[in-house]
Amino acid sequence: MLSKFMTLCMLLIASSFVHAQQKKTPERIIALAPHIVENLYSIGAGERIVGTVEHADYPIAAKEIPRIGGFHGLQFEKLLALNPDLVIAWKSGNKETDIEKLKALGIPVVYSVAKDIKQVPKELLKLGKLTGLESQAKKQADKFNEDYNSIVARYKNKAPLDVFYQLWPSPLMTINGKTWIHQTLAICGVRNVFADATTEYPQISLENVIAKHPQVIVIPNERAAEEPQKVNWQLWPEVPAVKHQQYIEVNADLLHRFSTRMLTGVKDMCGKLHASRTYYGKRQ
Repeated sequence: MLSKFMTLCMLLIASSFVHAQQKKTPERIIALAPHIVENLYSIGAGERIVGTVEHADYPIAAKEIPRIGGFHGLQFEKLLALNPDLVIAWKSGNKETDIEKLKALGIPVVYSVAKDIKQVPKELLKLGKLTGLESQAKKQADKFNEDYNSIVARYKNKAPLDVFYQLWPSPLMTINGKTWIHQTLAICGVRNVFADATTEYPQISLENVIAKHPQVIVIPNERAAEEPQKVNWQLWPEVPAVKHQQYIEVNADLLHRFSTRMLTGVKDMCGKLHASRTYYGKRQ
């Protein structure tokens, strides 16, 4: 009887230890996307990141974080050597086979799943809960909501403007109405001319663009290992944006990441689009 009692006590102690370990605030985090790194820094948890992926370059301190992989996959030997107690993965950006392998190795994994601009504050609050930095996370989330609502209110009910977002020049690609980037255009009160495309990031032809008659062409400054061939839009003066020289450049690092900084990119883009709107308004 005593033996059974002692065994039960030991099981209860072990269970309590495991539960405590599970609730322990993570101190060695691996962040598997640039936006996760940015958001951790924004709530004050940046110093806990011990490993990340290619292109995680903001803030400047993030450039010093060891790299353990990128778009093509993870380097598990490097990752394991960092002895992480938590991995934060990007649900739609990391290879599922890599994540399953991490789980099989017993490494705790949680996901960043933001697909909507209005989910960014929820992501921040989630990170705050994980890291024990709820107060800092709430401040950032509240500020994001305030800034978001301010931009939406400013451009609500403005005159419509037909816009082509040139996601990539070669091959020529754009975005449809189900994407994160489309949402940023909607905030600015403009129409994405390829909103009804059947795929999220369709490859298109110059003829497709000409047929849509966009009034503005938005060109993101995207970094790449090799400079892609640019589109010489001046050869197509029948496109209103070309005829009126209405091109705007935007910061892809700001607009294409699910981070707090994206509203800085949206504000910049909306301001430039509004300048084009004003230009056309004066010509009527």
